[in-house]
Amino acid sequence: MRTTAAVALIAKLAFAQSGSLEVLNHGRPMVDAHNCYPYEGRWRDRIDRALSAGFPVSIEQDIASYRGRVVVSHTTKTTGVEPLLRDYFFERVRPIIEKALAEGDRSHWPLITLHFDFKSNDPPLLRAVWNLLGEYEGWITTARKTADPRQLAPFDPKPLLVITEDPDIQEQAFFTDVPVGGKLRLFGSARRHEIEGKTREEREHLLATLTPSELLSEPPTNYRRWWNNSWHAVEEGGQTKAHEWTPAAEQRLRALVDYAHHQGYWIRFYTLDGFGEPDNRGWDANYNFGSRDAVIVRWRAAIRAGVDFIATDQYEDLAAFMKQVN
Repeated sequence: MRTTAAVALIAKLAFAQSGSLEVLNHGRPMVDAHNCYPYEGRWRDRIDRALSAGFPVSIEQDIASYRGRVVVSHTTKTTGVEPLLRDYFFERVRPIIEKALAEGDRSHWPLITLHFDFKSNDPPLLRAVWNLLGEYEGWITTARKTADPRQLAPFDPKPLLVITEDPDIQEQAFFTDVPVGGKLRLFGSARRHEIEGKTREEREHLLATLTPSELLSEPPTNYRRWWNNSWHAVEEGGQTKAHEWTPAAEQRLRALVDYAHHQGYWIRFYTLDGFGEPDNRGWDANYNFGSRDAVIVRWRAAIRAGVDFIATDQYEDLAAFMKQVN
């Protein structure tokens, strides 16, 4: 039989988790601007496109190192033509952030979620990113590091929220090495469920059929606050093998989202595109459902299910569609 103290602790943790979820756009879905950076000097307008889609918005930046500097890059093979993260992202959003801070309307914070996809986990790069975030800490949503990682500290909302992905080496740099009571400047995703010793077809089948609790068995921690998913977890084989949207797929999507939220995680799905080749603006064919109609039905399902981060390369289209259905 549970003691009164134990019950009180469980209730407190549950409240902290649910309250943490509401910090992000009051629990409503948002546009997640996938791969929002130039490729080999092309597509430099991506961040402007994402920011013009409206707020709140999530912006993904793939990052690597060039001669000790943090650059935005799709590959570790940097050449020096890549923009600095400081210039391409932080200084670009400075007017937006400073205006928000001056107005002080915390009810709409964070306005921007900055999502890091590290192309390399070299410790010098991780340290450089941590130090860069320190220069802009006054902009950033933080939480205090607790002695018990299972205790979720409340967020101190600011206009910018920074998230990263699941590698343990990132947790070491961005959480473990932070002293208790120190500020956490960014938050990682849940560890991925690894399916080993199977063929590709077997892995695809398992990913689409394992229960949510089998895919995600660990509760959130003070550092790991969100769950990153490919669309393969919803429709077997992902975008390129998807056919008609079915009630079973809708039920699967809702089950994953509901489970994540019940556990206390935000949830992201990547990447929901639907375009013909004439409309391609440097996008990955592996994420393409093949037509606008095919992706719209899935955008609608993701919005209805309450997916927190709906990743797409078609930033403006998804933003416009979300305004139509809300």
